[in-house]
Amino acid sequence: MLAGCSSGKDTAAPAQQAPKNGKITLYYLQKQGDQQYFVEQAQGAQEKAKELGVDLKVVNLGQDANKAITELDAAVAQGANGVAIVVPDQAIGPEVIDKAKSAGIPLISSDDVIKDGTGKAAPFVGFNGTQMGTSVGQEAAKLFKAAGWSAADTKVISAFKQDLTVCTDRVNGAKAAFEKDAGAQVDVIDVGTDNSPVDAQNRAGAVISSNPGVKHWVVWGCNDENETGVVTALANSGVAANNIVGVGLGAYLDCKDWAAGKDTGNKSSLYISGAEVGRTAIQVLVDKVKNGKDLPLETIAKTQMVNKDTFKSAGVNCT
Repeated sequence: MLAGCSSGKDTAAPAQQAPKNGKITLYYLQKQGDQQYFVEQAQGAQEKAKELGVDLKVVNLGQDANKAITELDAAVAQGANGVAIVVPDQAIGPEVIDKAKSAGIPLISSDDVIKDGTGKAAPFVGFNGTQMGTSVGQEAAKLFKAAGWSAADTKVISAFKQDLTVCTDRVNGAKAAFEKDAGAQVDVIDVGTDNSPVDAQNRAGAVISSNPGVKHWVVWGCNDENETGVVTALANSGVAANNIVGVGLGAYLDCKDWAAGKDTGNKSSLYISGAEVGRTAIQVLVDKVKNGKDLPLETIAKTQMVNKDTFKSAGVNCT
């Protein structure tokens, strides 16, 4: 599922690396650990850790950047041999990287890129945001054209956390691809959210009510939470499902409507596997700690567009 791209030398002193036959303890520090994607990521990481005979401690940081620093300090103090982290705020990147380097602990960023004070990125496991967004925009354009809608009575809602680069990469990629492929110049309305479905739904409500002349809506966002939140707001305001083209990113929420057989504005979604990212993050760290293998600078996961007819065969977990 994932492919490594080039390798970087880790020059930090191996102060806490385990011997080849010693017990390895790793930490996975995750933002929003109760979100479905990250729940699956933790499960995948635990599966791989068990397979490799590694002790893994998963910590939910919520959205608290201070807790991320505190938990990283605790991991160091408790003898961690390696750390994977999904930061709640990319601004703490330099501090996170410095702490791990000083302790001699291999560190990888998961999902959200972090950089040190010189602008150098930490080794990364996750997705290419621009490529993901491009796929979403292309699918949205295809569905827009197939529906036969015109730009005059259609608008796009693009919902995302506006200070998170992985989100801006995704929605910018979606917008560029849609503009290229749609064959029409459709107005795009950016809606800033905290990346949760409730916030996306609430903030989209004001946009919908202030655009009473719009008959057709195209929706995308940083993740399934944003897209499904906006689609719910549209449905609650009386917009019929056949007047909504929602293209999610994740598929773990969109699939719930499909599994239930609902007539829904959630038409497609880009399937991303959090479990596969979790498994790969653990493998990369074990390869470094146990075998001295250089951490790849990038390990990028593959994605797949799915809909109500294909999500099951693609392996989407829709529990």
